[in-house]
Amino acid sequence: MIPFPMKAFDLHARQRSRNEALLAASPSLGRRVASRVPPFRLDLSRPLSDADATLLEALQISAARLAVSSVASLAQINEVDHLGGGLDLIPALLATLSQTDGKAVDFTIENAHTSAGYYSVLATLGYLAPERVVSAFRRSLDIPGHVSWVPGGTPCNGGRLGVMIPVAAGAALAKKAKYGENAWMICHCGDAGWISGQALGGFHAADLLSAPVTFVMHRNGVQLSGAVSDVTVTDPRTVVSALGVEILEIPFLHDARRLWDALGEARALARNGRPSLIYPTGEADVPLAEVGERLGIAPELASFAAANGVDLATRVWMPGCLMSYRDTEAMLQCLFFVNALPGGKPHHDGHMKGRDAEAVLAGPMLRLSPAHEAALAAWKAQEPVEIVTEARPAKGSANLALDDEAVRAADAALPKPGPKLAAVRAGSSAGYELVAKTHPEATFVLDCDIAPSTKLAAAMDALDGRHKFQLSIEEQVAALMANGIAESGNDPKLVVFSTFAAFFEGIAREGFEMWRYQRNLTGANEGLNVTFHLSHVGSCTGRDHFSGWSLDWINLAIGVLPYLDRFYAPADPHAALQAVRDLAARSGGHIIGIPRESLPVLANPAAPEKPLYDAAAPWRAVTPLVADLSSEKAILGFGATACVAKEAAEAAGVAAYAVNGLPLAPEDIASLAARHPGGIVTMEDGLIGTEESGLRGFAALARSVLPKEIPLAHLGITDPTVAPSEGHLALWDYFGLTKDCALEALASL
Repeated sequence: MIPFPMKAFDLHARQRSRNEALLAASPSLGRRVASRVPPFRLDLSRPLSDADATLLEALQISAARLAVSSVASLAQINEVDHLGGGLDLIPALLATLSQTDGKAVDFTIENAHTSAGYYSVLATLGYLAPERVVSAFRRSLDIPGHVSWVPGGTPCNGGRLGVMIPVAAGAALAKKAKYGENAWMICHCGDAGWISGQALGGFHAADLLSAPVTFVMHRNGVQLSGAVSDVTVTDPRTVVSALGVEILEIPFLHDARRLWDALGEARALARNGRPSLIYPTGEADVPLAEVGERLGIAPELASFAAANGVDLATRVWMPGCLMSYRDTEAMLQCLFFVNALPGGKPHHDGHMKGRDAEAVLAGPMLRLSPAHEAALAAWKAQEPVEIVTEARPAKGSANLALDDEAVRAADAALPKPGPKLAAVRAGSSAGYELVAKTHPEATFVLDCDIAPSTKLAAAMDALDGRHKFQLSIEEQVAALMANGIAESGNDPKLVVFSTFAAFFEGIAREGFEMWRYQRNLTGANEGLNVTFHLSHVGSCTGRDHFSGWSLDWINLAIGVLPYLDRFYAPADPHAALQAVRDLAARSGGHIIGIPRESLPVLANPAAPEKPLYDAAAPWRAVTPLVADLSSEKAILGFGATACVAKEAAEAAGVAAYAVNGLPLAPEDIASLAARHPGGIVTMEDGLIGTEESGLRGFAALARSVLPKEIPLAHLGITDPTVAPSEGHLALWDYFGLTKDCALEALASL
């Protein structure tokens, strides 16, 4: 941990104390949570029996009552929730949970604002305390306002519409690699998020890669701000089927038997690697009076229609699933809303403010019949089973180890120090290939049609088709799929998503964001066990000019450093091999930045014929570049600029270090401060800010962690708006990343 330089007012220590208190007050979370619950597994290979249908309906009603009570509790503090979608989710989610085992078969939820239904279902099944769902929903770490990981639930935290479509596809592919035809992912989604770019890319990837995944669309006709018919008029079936996903139409998602049959058909498709979408069409031209009869609320519907001057003979579209299902008044308001009738109201932001909770719970569709009560009693009387939910491995814990001798053999094949330049990518290529050959069942590589350039091709050649995925130029989707693979199970694995760094900084950022907000079962947001391989970092991208430059790569990594295990910035091929060996051996999120250009192979100061880095040795963030470290001044070269730092240091007779990545170890910071009180120059091939923006990049980090008494000077890119289209040495000269500029900076200290 980097010691933040605040003595009297230690923000970090205070925050750590608050974190500990919050975690202690979150009873649903932990490293390992054992739940004793009644068994809930229904046989999908058989028609739904009357007894099972009755039990499902009884569980639906129980969960819906709990969701209403939970949101009513929120109303007491003047808060609202998305109760409408939460109630809509319950019936289909229960059918899904009757099939999942958390291993070969699992689920996630794209329309994650439906969490009131999600938590209520899990509490009804015995995984959560019902009273906590009522009292802590949207007011706690463990029961927040969107779908988050709790015992019995999905490890994929939701929040952004569309992203879970490719995540589900990725998880399905990882499960397929491990469980074969038994693998199946079910993803509940809304009739709004399906149109997002991430979702469309996810549908396409599911077909392209034959993912065993089923999407269940909750087609209630209500979007965030209006009716779907007023916002998105495109028929999802036309688009999604064109992307290769098979459409399974049923009239209503709340029809348990029709949904059951569709799930059985979807399961068979998944066994053959065919993705599908269960699409509830609804029914058009239904008289209002008939709607009331079907739902068992004829008097209530008649009264509501009369109050709003609507004739019961009016013919309406009955949506494929009903928002606010079982909450009579709100459900009718949604029905009238999607049909543009007087009295209609959307309930995307459904709530209980100003409503009588007891009156709502007394509604006809929220009453448990004697048959329901008997079914629940019989289910609860079964011998409980213990279901253990384990957190994802902590960052830095053991993952995929490589044999020292194999690493040394790969290291020996890399270029040696000398006048000839070498590609840093050669080292990372050798590292990934070695991991793939050593752990072929646990290595996954996602490429976006540039593996020959990023040098992931050798690793992909060593893997079978279950462990390597070609996503053309869909970087955003590939990054999200990598997250899904990581969330498919807690077994050790290396998941590498590789593309050009400039594409990470723009196109693939959604993958970074989703990776960042995934909460572990322990309560901490820890980056998933994914390696983001940023190729062509800095200005070293050939002669492509700005179209291919990644000038913000260091700031990008520093911005997510609290969630990362480590960020690697190797300066030569041996350092790159060492970095890959280290990141494979450690669980957690990793970013590695590899320059495009060939650079000098750094030499060991004590034995110049040998490389500076022994790939089999432990990774360290700071490595001395020269033998004599006794000078009062020093130069720190971040990543590729280490070769320039060494050249300048040798000319000036001062110390020099390569900074191989982050975080810096406290002992490294203390050593730099103690050894070099005369001042330190930092160098980096990235943006370090201007007078207007303030200091950024590694320069800002160094200024933050080193004592203020030590003078610093910084070399980096301050104004990226104008530059030539040249090779990297000319660009470094243009931006002042040279030996002469480093000598001037040293003299200025």
